[in-house]
Amino acid sequence: MTIDPPSARESEVDSDERNWAVLSHVAALLASVFVLGQVLVPLGIWLWKKDTSAFVEANARESLNFQLSMTIYFVVAAVLTYVLVGFPMIAALAVVELVCVVLAAVHASRGESYRYPFSLRLVT
Repeated sequence: MTIDPPSARESEVDSDERNWAVLSHVAALLASVFVLGQVLVPLGIWLWKKDTSAFVEANARESLNFQLSMTIYFVVAAVLTYVLVGFPMIAALAVVELVCVVLAAVHASRGESYRYPFSLRLVT
């Protein structure tokens, strides 16, 4: 049985960097049970790791931008619950957020970058 060598992309990013990148995505989702936790976790990782790893910095920034965008979208949907349109919007946003975070974490674990859809580029 032969084992294929890792691709050049995977060998450029060490496992510690990949773990931090995955954490910046997944922890944001888990921290969303706290007020603004979904924003504070990737912000903290971005500020802490931005000078030591370009890969972690890019992933944490992408996660931060997505979580800021989703926070804005959820606030708009919450306001729209007064006209009943917000309820299906909240459900759809929750599914989109879950799927996108899982995809981003999988890409980060492979040493790849992931660009979230529907994400406003607020932090550059």
